[in-house]
Amino acid sequence: MSRYTGKRNRVARRFGVNVFGRARNPLIHKPNPPGVHGARRRKKSDYGLQLEEKQKLKAIYGMITEHQLVRYYKKAVAFKGNTATHLAEMLECRLDVMVYRMKFAPTLFGAHQLVAHGHMLVDGKKVDIRSFQVRPGMTISVREKSRKMKQINEALDSSRDIPEYITLDRDKYSGQLAAMPAVEQLPWPLEVNLPEVCDFLAHTT
Repeated sequence: MSRYTGKRNRVARRFGVNVFGRARNPLIHKPNPPGVHGARRRKKSDYGLQLEEKQKLKAIYGMITEHQLVRYYKKAVAFKGNTATHLAEMLECRLDVMVYRMKFAPTLFGAHQLVAHGHMLVDGKKVDIRSFQVRPGMTISVREKSRKMKQINEALDSSRDIPEYITLDRDKYSGQLAAMPAVEQLPWPLEVNLPEVCDFLAHTT
């Protein structure tokens, strides 16, 4: 499936959370779900509940595509251990997500652009693949010529917290993934039932 190109504020309103971390919270003026007079809530089937959990996860990571999520799930299944944990780790350790967590960008969509336009380095080398998997010990930094960008400096000076599994050197415009994140450490704006997501993907792929 193609990438979501609809109105992102509708997604935030649907889940009742500023899921994309926008400075201008879309829920302030329109707190109700989208639709005529706000969508009426109906009792969901098991399938509907699992589908909603999957949609939450996709939204948290910048509306990744269905194909991407299925690909991550299949990789997670191939690893030994808890599939849900591996799925969450792979999503969280994407380069664009790490750039956002390190406060080099104000939103995850801003991080998408920084990576795609070649502003970010991994261990001193330019990487413009947003899905690049960052491993513990790798250093992510802003290219020298890009360090005066207003959006980067404003994001770095914001009050947003940095997760404990990440270290940041503000003066050097660089950070590291110190360790693989545990699921309970992930700074998700809303709760996601990962086992339900995995069950949904297991029955639809």
